[in-house]
Amino acid sequence: MLEFTTDLVIVAPPTKVLDAFFDAKALQVWWQAKQAVCVPRPLGSYAVEWEPTEWRDDILGRLGGALHATVMEFKPGREFFLADTFWLPPDGDPIGPMAVEVTCSRHTWGTQLHLRQSGYEEGARWRRYYELVGPGWNRALESLKKYCERGRIE
Repeated sequence: MLEFTTDLVIVAPPTKVLDAFFDAKALQVWWQAKQAVCVPRPLGSYAVEWEPTEWRDDILGRLGGALHATVMEFKPGREFFLADTFWLPPDGDPIGPMAVEVTCSRHTWGTQLHLRQSGYEEGARWRRYYELVGPGWNRALESLKKYCERGRIE
């Protein structure tokens, strides 16, 4: 089974880090979202849309599009779990279902963020998706770190 897992220390309180995943204005800054509707409660909607890229992958087509999921668990300042997560690329069929788990725990310098995205079906599109999602998450989470620590992206 393919998955993406990462850990990152952010010099900010856990509540600020977790809230940045649900605030539409914050998502526009750190995740370059075009728009977002993310409801921080069980059975809340989690939907993020990005502009389609000009660049086209040979297997997936253009990147961007939308991600939508259902918030299954939300513990303020601590964690959330998204189920039935689907990526809807601008061109082509959705990829999913997947799950996304995020936990924020206290660390000496602020917050230890742990993110895990899982879900997989055999096929070239899924393999290619995970080849691209890791570097994409790493870039986005570095932007999240800057946003939470400085209040802006430089």
